[in-house]
Amino acid sequence: MAKVTVVGSLSIDLVVRAAKRPVAGETIIGEDLSLFPGGKGANQAVAAARLGATVTMVGCVGDDSYGEMIIKNLEKENVNTSLVKRFTKKTSGTAHITVAEGDNSIIVVKGTNDLVDESLIEEARAEIASSDIVMAQYEIPLPIIDYLAKVCEEEGTSFLLNPAPAADIQTETLKRITYLTPNENENKLIFPNKTSDEAIADFPGNLLVTLGGKGVRFQTDTIQTVPAFKVAVTDTTGAGDTFNGAFAVAIAEGKDIETAVLFGNAAAALSVQKLGAQSGMPDREAVKEMLTQ
Repeated sequence: MAKVTVVGSLSIDLVVRAAKRPVAGETIIGEDLSLFPGGKGANQAVAAARLGATVTMVGCVGDDSYGEMIIKNLEKENVNTSLVKRFTKKTSGTAHITVAEGDNSIIVVKGTNDLVDESLIEEARAEIASSDIVMAQYEIPLPIIDYLAKVCEEEGTSFLLNPAPAADIQTETLKRITYLTPNENENKLIFPNKTSDEAIADFPGNLLVTLGGKGVRFQTDTIQTVPAFKVAVTDTTGAGDTFNGAFAVAIAEGKDIETAVLFGNAAAALSVQKLGAQSGMPDREAVKEMLTQ
């Protein structure tokens, strides 16, 4: 069984659905408000766990009701929470999501996600060393990503970084990343002086650019795109997290990159057909069925 450790953000998603996005200074009436456990770290952990991996979450929450909700949800999803640290008198992270016009807009308030530090990574070192792959994202402090990459290198563990929201990557950290999975916009911000294909060619087998409904582009022998599955879209929130979790599981199971990308695309296609980041994340059987279509 694949063993995955996720170091990253934990939050509650507050999702508003509306017919349109308000422009500056405008007030509109929304359709409804829903609360979902979220955070890119938690989302990727849940995605991997539902697909059969043994998953440990490393992160921080507050002692508020949101923190309790986050931990209970992870435990329900069979994610090990022994390395989730609770802080008193601190507020858990939140994401404020507007779903409108076939897409989403998100404002993240980091809260306790900013408290992930080197000491917590050291607490998790044994778990990292015994994992097949470690995943992280950019909703925790950037210096901790650099430190985590170094620890993964020292322990010989593959490291997948989903650089969202986009930020500069230290040169030494870039060398230590096994898989980097930006979307198109993030890729442009990370490699501003290169075309997408130039960046991909510079990191063959390491850089995978997700293209939303168009699929995922990367290079093995040649640059190629594995197309996305065509489905009716309800909510794209969490689709990237689902892809990353599924891709990581497939890689941890020894699949080649193209097969792992196809597996990730199938999982992501299933996820966008329901509202909320985690609620649409599929189990293994659903992905297998999608792959036969």
